[in-house]
Amino acid sequence: MPACPQRRLTNRKEQRVETDLFIGGKWVPAESRFDVLDPATGDVIASVADGTVAHALAAVDAAAGAARDWAAKPPRARSEILRSAYTLMVERAEELAKLISLENGKALVDARGEVAYAAEFFRWYAEEAVRAAGSITTAPSGANRIVVVRQPVGVCVLVTPWNFPAAMATRKIGPALAAGCTVVLKPASDTPLTALALAVLLAEAGVPDGVVNVLPSRSSGQVVSAMLHDSRVRKVSFTGSTEVGRILLAQAADNVVNTSMELGGNAPFLVFADADLDAAVDGAMIAKMRNGGEACTAANRFYVEAPIAGDFAARLTARMAGLRLGPGADESTQVGPLVNEDTVAKVDSLVRQALDDGATATTGGTRPAGPGFYYPPTVLTAVSPGSAILREEIFGPVAPIVTFDSESEAVGLANDTEYGLVAYVYTGDLARGLRVSEALEAGMVGLNRGLVSDPAAPFGGVKQSGIGREGGHEGMLDYLESKYIATNW
Repeated sequence: MPACPQRRLTNRKEQRVETDLFIGGKWVPAESRFDVLDPATGDVIASVADGTVAHALAAVDAAAGAARDWAAKPPRARSEILRSAYTLMVERAEELAKLISLENGKALVDARGEVAYAAEFFRWYAEEAVRAAGSITTAPSGANRIVVVRQPVGVCVLVTPWNFPAAMATRKIGPALAAGCTVVLKPASDTPLTALALAVLLAEAGVPDGVVNVLPSRSSGQVVSAMLHDSRVRKVSFTGSTEVGRILLAQAADNVVNTSMELGGNAPFLVFADADLDAAVDGAMIAKMRNGGEACTAANRFYVEAPIAGDFAARLTARMAGLRLGPGADESTQVGPLVNEDTVAKVDSLVRQALDDGATATTGGTRPAGPGFYYPPTVLTAVSPGSAILREEIFGPVAPIVTFDSESEAVGLANDTEYGLVAYVYTGDLARGLRVSEALEAGMVGLNRGLVSDPAAPFGGVKQSGIGREGGHEGMLDYLESKYIATNW
């Protein structure tokens, strides 16, 4: 679909990205616009349309208008469209990676990894679209048949964060479309350009007008609340902080809206003395430094058994100190800037508090001078058990290390948090590994692995880390309602 040239971003690589709202298959301007910054420099890279409550309700109109036809489309037809979206995303992988790096700041190596991961959700749910199986059984009394069919929940509001602007969008859009739902995507205002690029891609893949709508907005609370209070909206899927998740859960209660919440994390990383230390350090680098630490799955607290704590800290320090900090767009960069000033200020504050409480920085620990929102890879030892850095999600390249003396102590320390998204365990004893994995209060566990995310696996947490699951077969079930039909024949 054509758009006015002045409403497109042209970056240094001549990549053009739409910057208006995408509603009902059309690019819609707004009276107000907001700036998107390059985290490497703080410079403005684009001006994006700022959606209002009126725009949000127009997007719901479009999604509701397209819902019946999309739900009625044969599963195979929906599958083929999602498969086309996967193919287009793979073809444009480098272009999308550079866009992510430009607006998010992450190193190109991480951005390329995100695009590959994000595309897989389209491929996986292209396969799952034809597997929304129901069931037919005989009632135990023999009086009737129990027929269960699965139907799309309806219009969905999808709210995504800035740290994985492509993957968090495709992880929600993929299963929603596979199930037969229509959506309004509200991307983070720090990183709206990737979501708008996905709108272009999905339209080219054959998604009908109104099935996917994209609404950038600085007034997130107002526009999302307005949509949740529209009776046509039947689901909200949110990835973000627990604080915001609580607000959305309260608002969703007003209309009893179906909810999926992937909220904050405070992942423990346990290393037992019998672990393969080289493998544990390799896993720590993945779990901590994927996306520069700006991930809900990032290892936040390192608990290492006392006999090997010094050796582990020394090896991790050497690896972290060897990482090259720089602009994400540079090929040689291994750690890019954090996304914005608030994020880097929070990381800096947490580290300074830990140091004031007696911790030692074996590498990093000091924010460099600007420009850009940089923080160096940092390892902290002798961290006080009461330090705020062990209680809050760091969301940066900082690894605080605490020692433990027994398995029960390690499990107790790991579970001493309101969060329960993911945990990591390294041990050479499989029985211990499985025993500890079962004892940990987390929705996911990486056992001798530093990476757990997989489009084919159910992703989600327990306690205040969320409700529901994304990915895997379970991810599509979150967008389907089960209808029971009692009948005889």
